[in-house]
Amino acid sequence: MSSEIKADKWSPASGTSATIGDSGDTYTIPSGVNFTNNGTATGFGDPTLTSVQVFTSSGTYTRPTGVTKAMVYVTGAGGGGSGSGSRASGGGGGTAIKWVSTGLGATESVTIGTGGAGSSSGNGSAGGTSSFGSHCSATGGAGGVVSGDPVGGAGGVGSSGDVNLTGGGGGANQLATAGADSFWSGGGRGDDSNSGNGNGSNGGGGGVEVGNGGDGGNGLCWVLEYK
Repeated sequence: MSSEIKADKWSPASGTSATIGDSGDTYTIPSGVNFTNNGTATGFGDPTLTSVQVFTSSGTYTRPTGVTKAMVYVTGAGGGGSGSGSRASGGGGGTAIKWVSTGLGATESVTIGTGGAGSSSGNGSAGGTSSFGSHCSATGGAGGVVSGDPVGGAGGVGSSGDVNLTGGGGGANQLATAGADSFWSGGGRGDDSNSGNGNGSNGGGGGVEVGNGGDGGNGLCWVLEYK
């Protein structure tokens, strides 16, 4: 099978119309390519990053005019730590990374998970799930567990992304245990005698010796927009 470039098949030499190839020939033109009557063609190059939207609370994504594609990062919330001697920290939120080249809606629902609450005597609460429309999502980290031997919370997991990442797992059985890391940041610190501190950015809450375990950080959605 051979191919032929018919460079001499443009006609007429002047006027407002031109014939490409022979009758019955077909041509594939990439999505987004436009030909105009001033002799220019657009859309053949690589996508261009034009804008960014960041969500730290649930809301609605609105696609700007001309944007056709997006690189989306969603991260679940961190789990809460446990306290009063249990010393188990929460897990970090998972992350999904998705290149949305088709099907990007004019609007998309964005859900941002809330960080899990720390506990003074029971288990820390799990962090909430974050999502971007139906394109991708990521669960939150589990809370620190009080048991015969304390157990750090498991990390959350990304899903439906081109890349799906698991958040860090929480620690336990130390005097005080720092919360687990997420894709974006570290967890809250542990403390021997005071409440742990949630990081505020997807990490798990710290486990403590005395007092209330730290809260996990809330989730995040980062949308890079391309034309």
